[in-house]
Amino acid sequence: MASTKKQSQDKALYPELSSVSTGMAGRCPRCGQGKLFKSMLKPVNRCAVCGLDMSFAEEGDGPAVFAILIMGFVIAGLALLFENAFHPPVWLHVVIWVPVTFALSVWCLRAMKGIMIAAQYKTDAQEGRLADRD
Repeated sequence: MASTKKQSQDKALYPELSSVSTGMAGRCPRCGQGKLFKSMLKPVNRCAVCGLDMSFAEEGDGPAVFAILIMGFVIAGLALLFENAFHPPVWLHVVIWVPVTFALSVWCLRAMKGIMIAAQYKTDAQEGRLADRD
């Protein structure tokens, strides 16, 4: 219950921001100003601008699943279009699509991780637990 009270206080002090835009930009889900990541994929412990404690951020494997699905669709589609348009040799596919896949995977994983953290903040997501029976 304390978490919900804290969340309502945050909404009174800070404007409600889009989880997608703040997550993809790598910005704090509360203020939209502070950095969300201290390295490529490692979230910060606390926002440098508003002081939001990021210990709630438990994204697990969720971002990786979404990144794989998105990347698979994009890379496979582009590779098929490239194949049908130019009929290149297999080695050219490898030279083109391996680096593109690595670059897209890092970008997509970072974006999905940011969106997931922002969505957890916005919805006040918590670990599932059984209700107390009285």
